[in-house]
Amino acid sequence: MIVSENQVLDWSDRLSLWVFPQDARNLHFWPQNPTGFREMLNEYAEKVKFVEQTLYKAIAKSLNLEENSFLNMIGERAPVRARFNFYPRCSRPDLVLGVKPHTDRGGITILLQDKEVEGLQVRVDGKWFKVPIIPDALVINLGDQMKIMSNGIFKSPLHRVVTNTEKLRISVAVVSEAVVDKEIGAVEGLVNEERPRLYNNVKNFGAVAYESYQNEQIAMDAIKA
Repeated sequence: MIVSENQVLDWSDRLSLWVFPQDARNLHFWPQNPTGFREMLNEYAEKVKFVEQTLYKAIAKSLNLEENSFLNMIGERAPVRARFNFYPRCSRPDLVLGVKPHTDRGGITILLQDKEVEGLQVRVDGKWFKVPIIPDALVINLGDQMKIMSNGIFKSPLHRVVTNTEKLRISVAVVSEAVVDKEIGAVEGLVNEERPRLYNNVKNFGAVAYESYQNEQIAMDAIKA
């Protein structure tokens, strides 16, 4: 989608498929080649969803909250999508990024990296650091919605993907976020005199985040309390 005349396109092709809720799946867009793709994606999505829900519960318990605090906030029919990222070789990696700097808009992102080619970088204290490859390991990234729900206790790190002159790169990200028309905000118990509310409650944060991302702005600035 083009939302700005000044928009800089990413050096990547993507296939984004809704996997949950199951009745939201549009199988017309699910490839039948390679054989077994649909069955494999279904199995992978089910297992990753279990990991995701376990993480939501563990994060809640780490804050001394009821374990379903975040799951109740995002809703039973929270949308989950699998995004397949293909980064072709690029002759000028000094000029073009695979994905420009951003924070994820959802609650939790579970990433399966390319087994051989690095590309993901995270920004810490003003510097970019490579995320190392550990074959078959899952990279867990928290997004803006987790930052909102935890009242800023958990962060949504700024990250990007760089291009490569010699090798293409493939990754798969499974992203969960709150139901579009469900209002999210700081979970009860995380707002007090010592830690006032940092962000306003918001519905359809994804739309705010997408437009901000394309205009190279920070979505969280738009909802500061």
